[in-house]
Amino acid sequence: MDIENKNYLIAGASSAIGTALLKSLTEKGAKVYAIARRRVEEWPAGIEFLEADLSKPVEGLAAFLPEKLHGFVYCAGSIQLKPFTRFTDDDFLHDYQLNTLGATRVSRAALPALKAAGSSSVVYISSVAAKTGMPYHTSIAAAKGGLEGFALALAAELASLHIRVNVVAPSLTETPLAATLLNTAEKKEASAKRHPLGRYGQPRDISEAIEFLLSDKSDWITGQVLSVDGGMGHLKTF
Repeated sequence: MDIENKNYLIAGASSAIGTALLKSLTEKGAKVYAIARRRVEEWPAGIEFLEADLSKPVEGLAAFLPEKLHGFVYCAGSIQLKPFTRFTDDDFLHDYQLNTLGATRVSRAALPALKAAGSSSVVYISSVAAKTGMPYHTSIAAAKGGLEGFALALAAELASLHIRVNVVAPSLTETPLAATLLNTAEKKEASAKRHPLGRYGQPRDISEAIEFLLSDKSDWITGQVLSVDGGMGHLKTF
């Protein structure tokens, strides 16, 4: 793909999906700017790193960014699953701050560099739960639903500037964030069976979809929510 010698910002880069994407972009010759709470040992050399908690305003972000950004990906996310009656206002606010408001903050800071590139791509990570009613997902569904609405409105606003804005909406993916959902053989088998394609996701499934949306191969695609979910969000096979 047309990745070499381009600049990419990954916010939430220490996540399993963020790390998979970062490594792939770097292998293809890109320069990657990573924002995360911690640097990951397996990251390749040459990564520009800014330590930050994305649920709060990020200090020093403008100075950290390069003059031109060809792509920006917001990978930060959370999973709080419990009955609605056990969610507090603070639970909802935390998920909104990290998943939705965090994305708007970094997008605002990145916009001048995205404009300067002449043509660029923004990708946000949502969840199958935003559009598929699932029990115990009320907080994350509300936050990711807000993120999708923001992304579509932003796509319309930035289209004339040749900045594409899209969303990837995964289903359950084997990451540390989802460890408690896949920590036994029985849970893994049950989770696989719930997906029409017979398995849950891997970080590479999601990172490769993001990489496609970052590349010029998707240069006529904007304002879309791409479901990378093994068929979970749209199919019934039973």
